[in-house]
Amino acid sequence: MHTLVERILNGDRRAVARAISYIEDNHPEKTEILQDLFPHTGKSFLVGITGSPGAGKSSFVDKLIGYLRRQNLTVGIVAVDPTSPFTGGAILGDRIRMQDHFLDEGVFIRSMGTRGSLGGLARSTKEAIRVLDAYGKDVVIIETVGVGQSELDIMNVADSTAVVLNPGGGDTVQAFKAGIMEIADLFILNKADLAGTEKLYREVEQMLDLVKHDAAWRPPVVKTITPQNKGIDETWQAFLNHKTYLKESGEWEKRRASHLKEEVAEIVEHEVHQLVTKHLRSEGYKEIMEKVSRRDIDPYEVAGQLFHQLVKEK
Repeated sequence: MHTLVERILNGDRRAVARAISYIEDNHPEKTEILQDLFPHTGKSFLVGITGSPGAGKSSFVDKLIGYLRRQNLTVGIVAVDPTSPFTGGAILGDRIRMQDHFLDEGVFIRSMGTRGSLGGLARSTKEAIRVLDAYGKDVVIIETVGVGQSELDIMNVADSTAVVLNPGGGDTVQAFKAGIMEIADLFILNKADLAGTEKLYREVEQMLDLVKHDAAWRPPVVKTITPQNKGIDETWQAFLNHKTYLKESGEWEKRRASHLKEEVAEIVEHEVHQLVTKHLRSEGYKEIMEKVSRRDIDPYEVAGQLFHQLVKEK
């Protein structure tokens, strides 16, 4: 067993940070670490929080962490930030908002970038979640940036997903268009002290009448006012109710099996992509790519040649 894995399983906080850094940097020992960790995973309740920018996701998560700690639950947070196009690093806004929890040994917070995933959840994010799971966190919260593919990707990671909306944001129409109604297991109407809350509540319920009228689980709609800690306990109860539904209906095992199937496909795609990139950067392909640039041969022919070469090599 890798020494970092032994330290993680023994509750070493620094080892967790080091392992996640290895994952982000694609360290040569990353795969060994993840393989050794895998048998020790599957115990955490994975909670997804998504929604449009400005909905108050980070403020809500901050209050939810405090509530869970008062219930004596340990918490891991993976806050998915947009990646800076200049540095490749996460912008880290969420970590600033959650700074009150940094000295709490029962909380581990990590910001991750969306690099290399077209706005979605990077593979490194999913692997970091696995580290926190093996570390023994009761609940792992995944807060996504809420734009692009990450909102939809979260359904392939989380056990339960909440979509945060707020009055006056035009969120319901956008959510319906983006297919977010399909992935939400519950809705959080944040900033519920603002005008327009009841209108938003009715709109969401009407949307649910259309989309979930015959579903076994109808997502509840919870109102929250995070500065006043209002609705946080009701929201957590809604998550627990959904978890109970998943386990009693058999959907828990189905979801988790589906997530692992997606992960296997993703790992294969990543390995193939790495292999193809390596070949295309080789000296032999530079000349061929110059011919493509001159339009002496077409990209399809080159792709076909490369594919057959890779198959032959394997």
